[in-house]
Amino acid sequence: MIPSGFEYHAPSSVNDALKLLAEHDNAKILAGGHSLLPMMKLRFAEPDHLVDLNGVAELKGIRLDGDTICIGAMTTESELIASEVLREHCPLIVDVAKLIADPQVRNKGTIGGDIAHGDPGNDHPALMLALDAELLIRNSQADRVVPAADFFLGTYWTALEEGEILTEIRVPVFQPHTGYGYNKLKRKTGDFATAASPVVLTLDGDSCRDIRIGLTNVAPMAIRATAAEDLLRGQVITDSLIEQAAEKVMAACEPVEDLRGDVEYKTHMAAEMARRSMRDALERARS
Repeated sequence: MIPSGFEYHAPSSVNDALKLLAEHDNAKILAGGHSLLPMMKLRFAEPDHLVDLNGVAELKGIRLDGDTICIGAMTTESELIASEVLREHCPLIVDVAKLIADPQVRNKGTIGGDIAHGDPGNDHPALMLALDAELLIRNSQADRVVPAADFFLGTYWTALEEGEILTEIRVPVFQPHTGYGYNKLKRKTGDFATAASPVVLTLDGDSCRDIRIGLTNVAPMAIRATAAEDLLRGQVITDSLIEQAAEKVMAACEPVEDLRGDVEYKTHMAAEMARRSMRDALERARS
């Protein structure tokens, strides 16, 4: 189908973009476009104004600020993969980006668009939860910082309010004895995950000092398996404990049946992805 008519705007700064959003009713932000444009073609979305952020240079780039990595919201998946900063200080982001869709999508798709869309099937929301990320949001009055744990509220529903723009993602640098894992089940290249799980784990000696387990596409939004985390935190992680944690992962799942599988299948696959990611994270932390 053909989208309904709209007026196109190409601001060169965040302030210009915010001004356009304030001036025009029914305006939508365009980042990579892989979610919005198909919805417009099907007329599920019919914005009167399209505000394209691709020309806003201040929203791009990756930099190290002390123990924090700052990623511009318009940084593409391909740029994440190529980043030496991420490879050295947070390689989990690189691993996740490599499994998103295909090269054409990764060349245009942005980390901020993936997060702000609020799709439970997108890869970055659960990753942000596992990384304990902070999201910098700007409106015409001020900036505010929202923890990833408070950002995802439901299917296509986030803490972003009318007239606001997600400008930056902030993630902590991996500390010593931190391991990570990401496992994703999908039907074919380019498809959304049937189930996926990023895990970040830090050891204190042989004991688990902290662990965060994210889950993708098995609930109305990206979630953390907090009961599984609580089981493992402070413990020497064994195969038996990982199996018990996998049971708690299944208890956290609320998937819906679709072409990727029924509820039971998706629930079991979420546990399997988490199980593999926990083992990968533990092995990396020990090494």
